[in-house]
Amino acid sequence: MDAEGLRALQAPLKDAYREDATRALITLRARGAVAEQSIACRIDTGKAIVTAGLHPATGGTGMELCSGDMLLEALVACAGVTLKAVATALEFRLGEAVVSAEGDLDFRGTLGVARDAPVGFRAIRLAFKLDTDEPQQRIDALIKLTERYCVVFQTLAVRPELSVSAER
Repeated sequence: MDAEGLRALQAPLKDAYREDATRALITLRARGAVAEQSIACRIDTGKAIVTAGLHPATGGTGMELCSGDMLLEALVACAGVTLKAVATALEFRLGEAVVSAEGDLDFRGTLGVARDAPVGFRAIRLAFKLDTDEPQQRIDALIKLTERYCVVFQTLAVRPELSVSAER
């Protein structure tokens, strides 16, 4: 897809959202069912059913998906799609692009071994390897806009309002 095609695809959506901001508000949902016989959760992604379980560093077998890995994968997916959309809109000459993310965890927090150890990632690093002959100024603009419009990155960077509920 080229810049003109992307603009044509998104123009009616942008117009509708400008006209009525409530049309831009969408609730995404995810649902999982806790396994009865193992420490795992089955998630219906809409494309497949996947099973998440304990990371080997917390006693898991490594046979199930790790939710920490899934978080990083969601970041890579969102950043990759956003990078490609921004590059297309800017008519940025981009060959192959590889997006990677890595995060540092201290499993003492998750396992309750040390109260001062955080539960969750201490740091997450997102990296782009770009095949391009564009000048550095354009590369910097591409990355800045990708960071700005990547939903998962922004959700991690600017903590959303969170709530938890339970019912019988």
